[in-house]
Amino acid sequence: MKAKITQKLINSLQPQEKHYRVFDTDQPGLFIRVQPSGHMAYMVSWARNRERSLGRVGTLTLAQARTEAARYLADAHAHGEPLAVTQNRRNANTPTLREFLDDTYLPWFKAHHKGYDKTLHTLDNNFPSIMARRLNEITGRDLELVRTSWLTGGNKPATANRKMGTISGVFSRATEWGLISEHPLERLKQLKVDSKGQVRYLSPDEAERLRGALDARQEQMRAERDSANKWRKERDRQPLEDLRAVTFTDHLKPMILLALNTGVRRGELFSLKWSDVNFTTKTITVVGATSKTSETRHIPTNKEALATLQEWQKQSDGLGYVFAGQGGGRMEDVKSAWLKLLERAEVHGFRWHDMRHDFASRLVMAGVPLNTVRDLLGHSDIKMTLRYAHLAPGTKAAAVDLIG
Repeated sequence: MKAKITQKLINSLQPQEKHYRVFDTDQPGLFIRVQPSGHMAYMVSWARNRERSLGRVGTLTLAQARTEAARYLADAHAHGEPLAVTQNRRNANTPTLREFLDDTYLPWFKAHHKGYDKTLHTLDNNFPSIMARRLNEITGRDLELVRTSWLTGGNKPATANRKMGTISGVFSRATEWGLISEHPLERLKQLKVDSKGQVRYLSPDEAERLRGALDARQEQMRAERDSANKWRKERDRQPLEDLRAVTFTDHLKPMILLALNTGVRRGELFSLKWSDVNFTTKTITVVGATSKTSETRHIPTNKEALATLQEWQKQSDGLGYVFAGQGGGRMEDVKSAWLKLLERAEVHGFRWHDMRHDFASRLVMAGVPLNTVRDLLGHSDIKMTLRYAHLAPGTKAAAVDLIG
């Protein structure tokens, strides 16, 4: 919309479902961008797809914004680009990292990418020393010092690389949108890591103990329910559901059995709906909207996975999420129950995500081609699947024997 921007108008602006812009009729190029979060920023545009944030509404006055916008347009007319862009002018109107994240980057990221909460957490908790610095004041040296502090604090190189990759995306957008002229990470190389690493999967003994612990857990829950119902019966109270009449006492065992037999990611499992399960074709579909790679994939179910889903469906209404949380919504966490189960099974150093590695490892050791494994796992790059190549039966040994 176009209007004469006044303080009264600014006070009346309300966030909407999508961001919107209010263009000033008094000063060409000047507009206010209002984000769904409620953050508002003065912006200036001097050419098509060429714009820059002048500052946050409330931090920068309207008069200052008009003056700065006029300067940008005058510079662009005289030099083709504003001097603030070509000379990386360090002025008070360049946003701080915190302002840029809140006003511009994070709303954009949420609209275009997955993993918003994880990205927000990474940025908020790992870069406090540079949050108050203006974007054009942050150097590669500053980021090198931040990374060094992580390493001395116990972070592994791979972890440091992931965190630095998150902030690198921030500066890439700031560069692309004209807020800074040079990416501060341009000359900072990633730390060297073992790209293959050690694949953690269950030994036959560990697999047996894990399954035994699942059964023992269910028996304990049944015994506790029996005791509770006996107590209720003695007091003429309505009994609770008889857990001996159902296959599963709660969601944990069917979730684990499905993860071990399909290799689905935890988030994909939480997002799985009954409409994604096809008992006729014996497949489950991980839809693109819930997958890490945004690509839909179809996973065949073996006998155990199929039987697990059939029995679990009998205990649910068969609608909505396969593993629904409270109130029927999406389940968000099983960490506490999972850790207690590992402790009972005496299985150490095994994460939930390692069930995905276990699934892939068993496939490769059974002679399944790596490209098929890649499709089942939903890897976007075969390089990610190659970490399991050494498990292929006899491949390296047969190669060496050729020259023996």
